[in-house]
Amino acid sequence: MDKIKVLLIDDEMEFVETLAERLELRGYISKIAGDGESGISRLANESFDVAILDLMMPGLSGLDTLRQIKEIDATLPVIMLTGHGSTKDGMEGMRMGAFDFLMKPLDINDLMEKIKLALSKSSKG
Repeated sequence: MDKIKVLLIDDEMEFVETLAERLELRGYISKIAGDGESGISRLANESFDVAILDLMMPGLSGLDTLRQIKEIDATLPVIMLTGHGSTKDGMEGMRMGAFDFLMKPLDINDLMEKIKLALSKSSKG
C-alpha cells in the first residue's frame, strides 16, 4: 500500500511541524499549510488522502476552509482539531461534512486511529 498522504492545516507552526514530524516517523507523508488559504491552494494542486484542519485560525476560519475543501474534493476525509474546549464548532464541522474532530492537546495514537478509520470509510482508502 502507498504511504498515506496527509495535509495539515494549522496556524500554530510549532505544533503542526511537530505533528508532521511525528506522522512521518510513523510512515505517513505530511504536508503543511499555515492557514486556510494556503491549505486550499495546496489541495487544488496536489492530491491527499486525508486533511487535518484546525478550527480556530486567523483569516479563513476552519469551517470556511472546510466548506472550500468540500467544494474541491467532496470525498476527502477531514478531521478537525480544536484547542478551545468547545465541541460546538466541531459538531458544526461534522454537519458540514468533516469526518470527525479531536481536541488539542492531541494524542498521536488517537489521531492515527481516526485517520485509519476515516480512510476505511471513504473512497480514498
